[in-house]
Amino acid sequence: MKKTCILLINLGTPDSPKTPDVRRYLTEFLNDPRVIDINPIGRFFLVNGIIVPFRAPKSAKIYKELWEMWGGNSPLLTYGNKLKELVQQKFTSENITVEFAMRYQNPSLNSVLEKMEKECYDEIIIFPLFPHYASSSTGSAVEKAMKLIRKWWVIPELKIVSAFYNHPGYIDAFVDRAGKYSVTEYDHVMFSYHGLPERQIEKVHPSLTCANCNCPEKFNEDFDLCYRNECYQTTRLIAEKLNIPKEKYTVSFQSRLGKTPWLTPYSDKVVEDLAKSGAKKILAFSPAFIADCLETSVEIGYEYQGIFEKHGGQKVQLVESLNDSPIWVDAVCDMIREKL
Repeated sequence: MKKTCILLINLGTPDSPKTPDVRRYLTEFLNDPRVIDINPIGRFFLVNGIIVPFRAPKSAKIYKELWEMWGGNSPLLTYGNKLKELVQQKFTSENITVEFAMRYQNPSLNSVLEKMEKECYDEIIIFPLFPHYASSSTGSAVEKAMKLIRKWWVIPELKIVSAFYNHPGYIDAFVDRAGKYSVTEYDHVMFSYHGLPERQIEKVHPSLTCANCNCPEKFNEDFDLCYRNECYQTTRLIAEKLNIPKEKYTVSFQSRLGKTPWLTPYSDKVVEDLAKSGAKKILAFSPAFIADCLETSVEIGYEYQGIFEKHGGQKVQLVESLNDSPIWVDAVCDMIREKL
């Protein structure tokens, strides 16, 4: 029987909300050439001379808020470890081991893969926990894993889960999460995804700009690994299951950095405009994140709530991420079995 390891990978989190740990995390994250894809010299001085020194203390305060919301721990790390344990339980009768690592910081890919090398697996399934493919997330995680594995004396059979934006189990898991809320009671529904610079999207299809692409209206099968294309398709699939008419929801993008064009519309601006138009209650999904984190709990749940109230709105209700929900655990297991 084959000896298999499932390597779950998420983005990363500081070891603590203290400024030195946040600085260390941001330094590793933002120096990744797939994250800030500019001239290496320019990136070095921009990240290490400007962004990290000024951003780390501010981000530390936000991470402290996040830790306090989640009982003094990082929810991304907590639910990553829980997912590993729950998936492992599903495969107890098989010769399969489940490991969990972060692309940045701990548990590091270096330490986890060093442990895996000693086990001499016949097969490894690399499973980045990003529903929508992006070079700065899935691409970076896979690249780092491959760089480490290629140094092994014996390289096992490798399989990769590149994206799962349209997987039925993933879609059903978010639909189930929304079940505790009555969608019809909300004036509007916002599907907020993590933002990316437009230049990174256009590298996927150099002959087509975002401005000239019709993916907001229809899934473009020629570019199925285009992040923006996948985000709109996820939205359509969830909205269809929940019977949300097109005029009642908006797709938007959050967490932009710098002055270059990023994917629009911006989520904070959408929240503001909805409030100004008279909306009082918004239901917010964040399907790019399979576990709650700073972008969901703080950015949407707290910061956007403040923006909404400031302009006349009442409540931005966040639909919780998948975290350790049974339907999500089953979906992960189904995707793994499809690769076995």
